[in-house]
Amino acid sequence: MNQSRIAGRFAALREARRGGLVTYLTCGDPDAETFASVLARLPEAGADLIEVGVPFSDPMADGPAIQAAGLRALKAGMTLAKVLAIVRGFRKRDGETPIILMGYYNPIYRYGVERFCGDAAAAGVDGLITVDLPPEEDEELRVPARAAGIDLVKLTAPTSDDRRLPAILGHASGFVYHVAIAGITGTKSAAIEQVREAVTRIRRHTHLPIAVGFGIRTPEQAAEVAGVADAAVVGTALVNRVASMLDVKGRAKSGLAEAVLSDVRALAKGVRAVRKG
Repeated sequence: MNQSRIAGRFAALREARRGGLVTYLTCGDPDAETFASVLARLPEAGADLIEVGVPFSDPMADGPAIQAAGLRALKAGMTLAKVLAIVRGFRKRDGETPIILMGYYNPIYRYGVERFCGDAAAAGVDGLITVDLPPEEDEELRVPARAAGIDLVKLTAPTSDDRRLPAILGHASGFVYHVAIAGITGTKSAAIEQVREAVTRIRRHTHLPIAVGFGIRTPEQAAEVAGVADAAVVGTALVNRVASMLDVKGRAKSGLAEAVLSDVRALAKGVRAVRKG
């Protein structure tokens, strides 16, 4: 079996002796064309892996910024099928950067799980993060996803102790996404010592790479986390940058893409300054 793009990227990061930068943006925010233009340029700006948020009308784990981004995208007509079309377009230009769809189970269920997994794999999706699907109930997505060659990335939290972690990580693949704070996205940041302790605990239960997100806003914070974990995930800060570049009608101002990409370059520079080993 060929190595997946996710495994290949983390292997390359280990060889380079550095942590990675994972970026998150909501697909279709503020519109499909603007989002696609930013997505296409994220790798050259320094994103090692890309999380593409699938907008959903009831995003219970997301804070106000990402909720607002999802509503903007839905208002602009974004659907799960259009998300896959945008990924397909990205793949025509970039065959290496891992793409992970992050969202909720309802859109996948409505699309049809087996059909979705087949279409997602054909579009070039590498992994799924399904926020509201607990490990005890994920078989109906996990089995067809893995059959299609798509990793099911699992979430851990500060409350995931040594008794709970085996259940969460038993069928994980790709990497582990550790949510550094309890609560919704974009509200606060975790102390680096708490992150270090969590990563150490998780490593006792898995050999998969560990990415840490929620609350990382600055290059300095990203660098700290990338020095402890295998990658730092930045989402809300980039979504806020998109929001800051909209006019009063919610349309993209000139320079939106460059503003977001400038932030990504700064984050990547911070992450890449930290050498491991």
